Amino acid sequence: MTAPRPPDRTREGPAALPDPFPRRGAELFAEDVPVRDLAAQFGTPLYIYSRTALRARYRALAAAFAPLDPVIFYAVKANTCAAVIATLAGEGAGADVVSGGELARARRAGVPAGRIAFAGVGKTADEIDAAIAEDILYFTVESEPELERIAERAAAAGRAARVALRVNPDVDPKTHRYTSTGKAENKFGVDLERAERALARAAELPGLEIAGLHMHIGSPVMQIEPYLEAIDRVAPLCRRMRERHPTFRHLDIGGGFGIPYRPDEAPFDLAGLAREAIPRLKALELTVGLEPGRFIAGEAGILVARVQYVKDGPGKRFIIADAAMNDLIRPALYEAWHEVRAVGATEGRVTGDLVGPVCESGDFLAFERDLPDLAPGDLLAVMNAGAYGFVMASNYNSRPRPAEVMVEGGRAHLVRARETLDDLTRGETLPDWSA
Repeated sequence: MTAPRPPDRTREGPAALPDPFPRRGAELFAEDVPVRDLAAQFGTPLYIYSRTALRARYRALAAAFAPLDPVIFYAVKANTCAAVIATLAGEGAGADVVSGGELARARRAGVPAGRIAFAGVGKTADEIDAAIAEDILYFTVESEPELERIAERAAAAGRAARVALRVNPDVDPKTHRYTSTGKAENKFGVDLERAERALARAAELPGLEIAGLHMHIGSPVMQIEPYLEAIDRVAPLCRRMRERHPTFRHLDIGGGFGIPYRPDEAPFDLAGLAREAIPRLKALELTVGLEPGRFIAGEAGILVARVQYVKDGPGKRFIIADAAMNDLIRPALYEAWHEVRAVGATEGRVTGDLVGPVCESGDFLAFERDLPDLAPGDLLAVMNAGAYGFVMASNYNSRPRPAEVMVEGGRAHLVRARETLDDLTRGETLPDWSA
């Protein structure tokens, strides 16, 4: 099965993305809507997404790789908001999913099953059954035991399942150790030598169709060289597999393209990657897949919070906001850096920590940083929070998760309501121990 193509549409070139959250005078805006107004209407903490930015970044990626006519699978794990997925599906995006829940979300948001790839190292039988019933484009297979299970479930359903084996090219993406996925010590995929044996075994199994190869080296990756090295390493295997398996048609090079979190960082060289990678990939005569997530959604979202207290400790100032590590865990989990902007006018800067109310010393959004001199009641925005923000939020300390709003031009829509205290206990029961 070949991935169905989206309808023809005019693509914008890979021009620089306009700032979706500009400052006009003293005020921060979300496209054409004052952030202050959104906070007043929907409360804080609040995630805000720019629909225009989502579409522009997708179109820039599609334009850069247009000579390949790639299948662009949006990595749903980056942001599972239905409005985000639906916006990208409207542009022609497929979906890279890693669970039965993400599969259901993608289908509900309008992504065709024939443009869905199902990745992940621990697929359950129920998840495999659901994907087979949907007739997805292919499974990204991480191990030989998974090949056996997919073959068993496909045979039981009387169907054929398409599989793309994930290979581990042992390339260092030079990113955080928790988000490196293409080195020999990582849990993902199989090495190149083992991959050849695994595909030979797959060819013997009933119910399987060998569709191609997949790789993903990590995230966020800011240099193009690791991608080129990975492509060069898997290319010989691709050529051999094309000769042996007539259904072998796809090479998915993954995603992980980074974004500049710090103001002084250079953006990812998308044009440079396309220039160097396209000739290599064209020579393989395969359909190429890309799996961007952060690259599309990261800069299209912010987290807005309101300052509750300012506390001066010995040698340090703590700005205590109503957003916490349960709302945005990246700083605590990865020591990730996010720019912090004042929503309104401020005077001066201070050195300190931006922290939340959660009872953990690791509950910070900015640690030992130069910050706007904010006062209680002031609003702030944590930038580049559109990827791995709300999607990783939790109810730790019994805190309801934030609302999500999407803006386009001067219009704003609530796309996920703020959780309530009733939502926190929904599904819980108190047994009658006296019975």
